[in-house]
Amino acid sequence: MLAIALLAATPPVEIVGAAEMFAPGIASTGHSEVRLTISPDGRTALWFSRDRPGGAGGYDIWMSRRSASGWSPATPVSFNSPGRDFDPAFTRDGRFVYFCSDRPGGIGKDDLYRVAVTRSGFGTPANLGPAVNSAGSEFAPMLSPGGRRLLFSSDRPGGAGRHDLYSARTARGGFAAAAPLAGAINTAADEFDATFLSDGKTVIFARAPSMQDNRVDLFAAAATDGRYDAGMKLPLSVNDAVGDSYGPMVDWSAPGRLTFSARRDGAASMDLYRIAYRLPATGAPGRSRP
Repeated sequence: MLAIALLAATPPVEIVGAAEMFAPGIASTGHSEVRLTISPDGRTALWFSRDRPGGAGGYDIWMSRRSASGWSPATPVSFNSPGRDFDPAFTRDGRFVYFCSDRPGGIGKDDLYRVAVTRSGFGTPANLGPAVNSAGSEFAPMLSPGGRRLLFSSDRPGGAGRHDLYSARTARGGFAAAAPLAGAINTAADEFDATFLSDGKTVIFARAPSMQDNRVDLFAAAATDGRYDAGMKLPLSVNDAVGDSYGPMVDWSAPGRLTFSARRDGAASMDLYRIAYRLPATGAPGRSRP
């Protein structure tokens, strides 16, 4: 019984070292910057801002390129719309960026889209369709390392509470019908902004009784036989004692590293951070799985 209790208390992930602010003055600024995603070759960074001037709409996705001299000044991406464009996520192979938008032609409020990465920039965004999008809002799409599962959150009917975490399997060039993550991970609170880690199973996600009214913290949850536990809150090296922490994403240029957004140390707005982690089963970042 003691061994079982100790096993149950094992953290799903070990956070290593201190968080490093990403590209101060370029990506992390006095504006609200959220959900940093980095391409597998480490040369392109995307994130979104709610209030940075110079974009096409109120929420815009921004980009910086890395060269030998460092990160370039940020510019808005070509596929922004006059509406809300947010929560970008590169795929593991770097071929696509998944994101959210309320642009015209969608199915609900905020829908999930993807856009191809081309030699000259980006292609034309495509809506992911009714298997994953609903009349409600879908946030933070992220394709698993193996490319076979889409992870996101939604406030559609049929969940455990407010926003819940969902996944959908790839099928015939699209996706099978989405379903809530099994287990205890979804609650009456808001669960949203999730990422798979490098093992394709462990999930880092945001939770708050209400994302509008309460502080948001980041949690880690592990799966056993496809069912997720309720999650454990990450330490203060990630979460702040006062400010919000959300927008996690695995760093594809260094899969043993996590990116996240936080309002730390009394800052007036959200900034972008990176931090290393280890998966306890191996003592090192896990290998990619479906």
